[in-house]
Order: sequence, then C-alpha cells, then structure tokens
Amino acid sequence: MLSQPISVQFNLDEKRQVTLGTGKLARQADGAVTVQQGNCIIMATVVANKDPKDGQDFFPLSVDYQEKFASAGRVPGSFFKREARLNDYEILTSRLIDRALRPLFPEDYLCDVQVLVSLISSDADILPDSLACLAASAALAVSDIPIKEIISEVRIARVNGQFIINPTRSELANSDLEFLIAATEKNLMMVEGEAKECAEADLVKALEIAHDAIRIQIKAQAELRAKAGVTTKRDYKKPEQDEQIKELVYNFAKDRVYEISRKGSAKHERSDAYSALKDEIMASLPADVTDLQKKLAKKYYEDLKWEVVRNMILEDRIRLDGRKLDEVRPLAMEVEPLPTPHGSALFTRGETQSLTTVTFGTKLDELLAETAAKSEYSKFFLHYNFPPFSTGEVKMMRGVGRREVGHGNLAQRSLKQMMPSSTEFAYTVRIVSDILESNGSSSMATVCAGSLALMDAGVPVPKHVSGVAMGLITREDGKYAILTDILGDEDHLGDMDFKVTGTKDGICGVQMDIKVDGLSMEVMMEALTQARAGRLHILDAMYECIPAHRAEVKPHAPRMVKLIIDKEFIGAVIGPGGKVIQEIQRETGATVNIEEVGNTGEVSIFSASKESLDKAVNWVRSITAVPEVGDVYEGPIKGIKEFGAFVEFMPGKQGLLHISEISWSRLESMDGLFKEGDMVKVKLVGLDPKTGKFKLSRKALMPRPEQKPRENNPENQG
Repeated sequence: MLSQPISVQFNLDEKRQVTLGTGKLARQADGAVTVQQGNCIIMATVVANKDPKDGQDFFPLSVDYQEKFASAGRVPGSFFKREARLNDYEILTSRLIDRALRPLFPEDYLCDVQVLVSLISSDADILPDSLACLAASAALAVSDIPIKEIISEVRIARVNGQFIINPTRSELANSDLEFLIAATEKNLMMVEGEAKECAEADLVKALEIAHDAIRIQIKAQAELRAKAGVTTKRDYKKPEQDEQIKELVYNFAKDRVYEISRKGSAKHERSDAYSALKDEIMASLPADVTDLQKKLAKKYYEDLKWEVVRNMILEDRIRLDGRKLDEVRPLAMEVEPLPTPHGSALFTRGETQSLTTVTFGTKLDELLAETAAKSEYSKFFLHYNFPPFSTGEVKMMRGVGRREVGHGNLAQRSLKQMMPSSTEFAYTVRIVSDILESNGSSSMATVCAGSLALMDAGVPVPKHVSGVAMGLITREDGKYAILTDILGDEDHLGDMDFKVTGTKDGICGVQMDIKVDGLSMEVMMEALTQARAGRLHILDAMYECIPAHRAEVKPHAPRMVKLIIDKEFIGAVIGPGGKVIQEIQRETGATVNIEEVGNTGEVSIFSASKESLDKAVNWVRSITAVPEVGDVYEGPIKGIKEFGAFVEFMPGKQGLLHISEISWSRLESMDGLFKEGDMVKVKLVGLDPKTGKFKLSRKALMPRPEQKPRENNPENQG
C-alpha cells in the first residue's frame, strides 16, 4: 500500500480512519498530498507562478479533478481507450473544490495557480468527491503559496434520522438529505446538496454537525504542515496603486454613481448610464496620465460602484431596481407555448427568462454516466443552455462550459426529488432549459420552468418545485441586509450567493457560496426563512398557471406501457436469438425492451401510435398468458397430418386439433378441410396426460346436432 514519509491520521468515526501524507510523490510541485481512506487514494498537487503576468487584473485559478480508470481496474470506454475531457461528474467535483478554495487567496494575489486532483486508487464503497477538497486544501497547506486559511469539505447525509459524515455509497442511496459543505475553522464557505423536502432547521443542524467534522480535518492539515516544516508563505508582487487617481475618481463620480443607482432603472438603462459616467471620468483625467493610470482609474470606478451600491442598500434599504429587500420581481409564466414538444413552459421573472421543454424517450434513450468506480444509467436528466444573447453579448459558441453543467445539475437535483419512480412512469425524461434573458438567477428560473413543463407534459409529479436566489450584504459594524431574488449586479457586489429550491413543504436543493467571514447561524436561519417566503410566493403563481399535472401525456407524445411478467416468460418474449422480439417490433412498429428485475421481467413497450402500441401489448400478453382449459382461442393452422391439424392458438403455443374434434360428423380424412395459414376458432379442452400437449376442439364450439330416432328402438315402437 502506498505510504508517504510524512503523514498524519484522523478518524471519521470509530471504524474509519483517514491518512494525509506528503514528501514522496510529485516533489517538484509547490505542494503535493495524498489522502487515503480504505483503498481510496486521492493525490492533489498545486503549483503557482512566482509573479503575475504583465497587465493581469484578475485571479487565474484553475482546478481540475480527474478519475483515473486504472484506479478501479477499468479500461475507459471511449474510442481512444484513454481518459478524455472531464465528464460532468468530474466537472461538478472540480467546481466544488474551486468554489471552496477561491476565497482563500488574498484579493491582491494575481499569480496563476493550478490545482490538479486525481483519483489514483478507487474503493467501491467510498465516495472520492467528499475527500477531494480536503486533498486540495492540504496540498496548499504544505506549500508556500500565500493562502489566508486552511479549509476542508465533507459530505453529510441523514439516514434513518441519523446524520453521517462522508457516508458510503450504500448509505447515501438510503438518505433523505445530502449536502457537501466546505468551511474554515470559523466560517462556512460553500454548501451544495439536495433533500427530500427537509425543513430549514434540519439544514442548519446539518451545517453545524458538518462544521464540527471539518474542524478536525483542518487540525490534521495544520499538523501535516508543521511536520513538513512549512513555516512561512512566499511574498508576491502586489498590483500597482495610485492614491491620487483614486481620489480623482471618487471625488468626480461618487455622487453621480449614487444618483444612477437610486433610480430603480432597468439593467441596460443602468448599464448605459454607468458606462457614460465612466467615459466622463476618463475624459476628466489629466492629459499626461499613463496607460497604467487609465487602467487603475477604471478599476477604482468599479470599486466605487461596489462601495456605493452596498452602502445604499444597507442605509436606504432600497435596491438597484427599486425593490424592497424581500420583494420578488414581477412574474409571468405560461405552459405549452410550443405545440410540438411533449411538454413546454415559458417562465419570466423580471429580466430573467427560461424557455424549457420536456421530451419523452425509451429505455434506449437513458443517459450513461460513467465514473472510475461504476457506470450507471439515468432515466431523468436536465440540460441547461446559456447563449450569449441572453445577456446582450457577443461570444463564441464553444459548447457547454462548467457554469452550464453546474447550474443544470442544481436544477436537476431539485426537480428529481418530485419525479415518479420508473415503475410509476416508464419514460426516460429529458428537460432542456434555454435561457433567453438573464439578469439574476437563471438556474432558479430553470427549476420553475422545468416544474411547469413537467406538469404540462403529464409527468405525474405530486407538487411544484420553485427556487429563489438570495443575497447578503454585510458591513464591519455588524449591519447587514438579506436580499430576495437578487439581480446579476447584486450577485457581484454581495457577500453571499444563496440559491434555495423546494416545494411548499420543504427544501429540495441548496447551492451557497459565501465570500465574507463571520456568517452566524442566526443570520443563516433568517436568510432561509426569507428564502422560504420568496419560494412560496413564486409557487402560488405557478399553481395558478397549472395547478396539477395533466391527466395524460399529449396526444402527439409517444405512448409507453410497462408489463410485468413472470421470469419464466422472458425467454419466450425474446425468442431464440431475439427472433420473437424482433418480429414484434418489425410487425407492429413499436419499440420493445425487456429486462430481468428480481424474479420478474419488465417489458417496456413504446410507440408513437396507439394502434401500434396496442398491437404490441396484446402480442406480448398473448405470449405470456397462461392457457386455461375451457377458454376459446383463434389461431392459424401450422401443420396438417392425417390424424388432425396443429393450431397455434396462442403465440408460441400449439395444440392438436384431432380429426375427431373438427366436426360432429365423422370425417374419413383431412383432405380438403384446411390449408396451412387458415384461421380457426378452437376451445382448449385439456392436456394429453402422457405428453402434456394441448388438446383442442372445434366441434365443442358447434351446436350438437339432434340425433334421429332409430327404427328398431323398442322405446319408439307402438
């Protein structure tokens, strides 16, 4: 087993131990650590440039989490048989690490930092994503890269009423609440997860328990750093400053920024006014200013807007668009705006708009999600698209980015809580949210539009799910403001981005990023309570739009029927080499899929035509039906012998129609009575006790002829 010369251990509980190690692997990286629990080993490395690039004005942090398929003894399924670009699971894990690490770096630190986290040994029952951020933070801790604090991240789940830190895969499958939480010693940094309608108080309790577990992991990282002999952090080049230019900008623009911000104008009107003021600032600068001073003037102007708007909200309790702090923007929504999709909805909240569709598919349309540990299929998935025109911008269309994957995942996790089981609703369901306009949380608009579209499509979801994005602005004097339904600008200038989804009965999904130290649980509970009020307000409007799911799928939607058959009939439906199931599909035009589930077979039949569907359903039912003596059947003649005919009275089941059972009249031969393919109605009259073969009768369905009295019968004589 891999071991490192410098290591520390801590316990998750009485039976589970985690080991952090450094000093042996990847020694040319600025920091390299392995984290091991059971057979699961994660390696994290971090490297940072010594100086920022010339002209750099942002912090370039890149985080990539990747699972090596060799870690689980598997060969990748891609065409090239090697790890390709990150899959959605890896992207989501990378985002979780990135969101937790980013606030750790000083605001004036602009050097390139690359964090690479790899799963190098897999354990079938241990979820590596709950250890990945711990590994990344530990790699930073043992480096000289100037982070402000150590963090860690854990998953907390509730199983049978008990909270578990970093549950196993099997435990997680039975949980009703699951959150990934990152924190420093004192403060929460990031929360993401889902629940089956949990109460706000349950979420707060989960956060508190998780934070206690995180503190143990932070202590272990500090111990590892001490053992590694890391005592100082590197110095770095600070960005240029010019207090004189800053003073010029503030004196020229402060009152004007406040005036623009108070107007309550729309996004583009406000943006145009800010842009015009920036042009005036640049024109007012002395003629001899350098290019660097011009660049600093633009930076100071952005800093001024951030400061003025925050103070306006805190002091005046008004917002950029004129709303109250807890007010949701105007809502407009409709279902079935598009005639052809199987379900559709248009949801508009202020200047944010989602056009969402629902499409039904068969089992063949399920989504394959492949990780190093396992491959599994999903019958429900959601795709989120964010085209540049939604914000009035021109950008290259380069496919789906990490932001789209993350936003779509939050909406999918939230709506999944209300989706029926595969036995209740056999379709594969795909939701697509196209964001047509964005100023504020488009992921929350996706949740609302997705819920409306599912109802419109006739998916038997029991309740609507809505979502609202919350913001928080704080100040050192303790004053704070909680904002409901934040704008894009409020997201940028706020200290917390907190998205909460749920039904009228509880929380279904949470995504939170906190940029400020010292967020108390009291403020957290207040934010959750205010979010619930906003969520319920939106839900009321959604129920007015469509109060319940449609009783049936749309007339133009494909139909699906699921039949449960005895296990012994699976082979009969498939036939030798798939002959029977292929014939059913060829003759009816329906798609038939069969799989063994426990001691039964599940037959899913899918067709765009009701006639085609009914024909295939009846065919399968006839194959799996059990013949009963006394029942009447109709089927083709399959063979003729001198002693009778063989009739296929049920698909795959033949019986002998003996010559004596064809008619009440005595027949001398079979000549001219039937030809192969003739349809004949028969009654099942029994089984041959010797051969077990079915015995059929045609004459049993005919009236028995009256017998003529015999002349020599004594009873008929005088």
